[in-house]
Amino acid sequence: MPQRHLTANDTPGRHAPSWYAETAGPCPEHAQLQGETRADVCIVGGGYAGLSAALHLADAGYDVVLVEANRLGWGASGRNGGQLGLGPRADIRAYEDAVGRADARKVWDLALAANRLVRDLVHRFSMDVDLANGGLEVAWRKRDAEHIAALDEHLRRHYGFQGMATLTRSQVEGMLATRRYHGGGYWQQAGHLHPLRFALGLAQAAADAGARLRERSRAVRVRHDRVDTVEGSVRARHVLIAANGYLDGLVSAVAARSMPINNFIIATQPLGRERAERLIAGSFAVHDTKFVVDYFRLTRDHRLLWGGGESYGARFPSDIAGLVRGKMLRVFPQLADVAITHAWGGTLAITRSRFPAFQRLEGGMLAVSGWSGSGVHMATFAGKLAAEAIMGRAERFDTLAAMPAPPFPGGAWLRAPLLAAAMTWYSLRDRL
Repeated sequence: MPQRHLTANDTPGRHAPSWYAETAGPCPEHAQLQGETRADVCIVGGGYAGLSAALHLADAGYDVVLVEANRLGWGASGRNGGQLGLGPRADIRAYEDAVGRADARKVWDLALAANRLVRDLVHRFSMDVDLANGGLEVAWRKRDAEHIAALDEHLRRHYGFQGMATLTRSQVEGMLATRRYHGGGYWQQAGHLHPLRFALGLAQAAADAGARLRERSRAVRVRHDRVDTVEGSVRARHVLIAANGYLDGLVSAVAARSMPINNFIIATQPLGRERAERLIAGSFAVHDTKFVVDYFRLTRDHRLLWGGGESYGARFPSDIAGLVRGKMLRVFPQLADVAITHAWGGTLAITRSRFPAFQRLEGGMLAVSGWSGSGVHMATFAGKLAAEAIMGRAERFDTLAAMPAPPFPGGAWLRAPLLAAAMTWYSLRDRL
């Protein structure tokens, strides 16, 4: 039976108690869907993908209704690590193995375009999202440093990409106040932002373009030409499913390929400028190479945001702060005296291959999901590609739809326990 992530941990209709929600500023409310209405397009899900699609479609003159079960940006889009990536979530060499270098090059170019799209939208709509540049990938093991260096060389040789720089262990130690890492790679065009403000910025832009955004409107039944919610329904020529980790089994063909997992974040008390800059010598974001990734960055008010740890059932652990704080202290033991002011969790979706799932479903419905931790840029871009496909320009959507995203084994009843067993096994390797 599908697990109910929509209702397991959070207060319905309210954003998670995160540092993001506390600092987001105004969160305009949108009406609930009541009764029956018609539209050119109905979008299910008010995160980055759905909001981006709504913006691009409304901007092109389409009549769009978007239904969101809670608040816009309520899911992973409003509570993630805020890291703006560069490239696809999976190593580009995995794409080469799956589909050949020519098609992998198309994926690489699209992933770079995804990063640019986020930046273009932030500037076009003057979004106040604390956008900062630079991303540091740090090697948890010595062999991970060798892997990063090999990727850097591969990208330079075969893709002409020079936006990554391999770093030695001593260079990383000059950037971070820890000796835990064995080297790394610096991605110049990566970065980080305030994820909830970005979602709200997309929502405002979509609403200004004419999209009808409906909050507290949980979809309970979806067909190719109709979406029913608890209180209303939308008849539409096109339907797009963009619900990701909070899909809760609504569409079985999507649920089979994108599995929900939970991830957790803490925010420290403000450290003060001097102490913060001793900890991380720059405004860049950081993530490591573990299977269960740790990621961290500084905020504008000099807090450390640290994300890490996963769970695979619907419920969050009772002590999120304790779980994540231990991971932070393993790298920065000098923060043992620092208080944790915020701790929260969220649910994202992964695929078996870590390739995103772009799907054409029965009756012409489209679905996008499975960002596997790359949602800031890839989900935003997916919304644009889905909009293009609805407008009859499907080449870029179909390029990503051709990437293998096989279903998880076990069917609706066994997918979750099998995933939990597999993820627990792989996460044990991080301790070796």
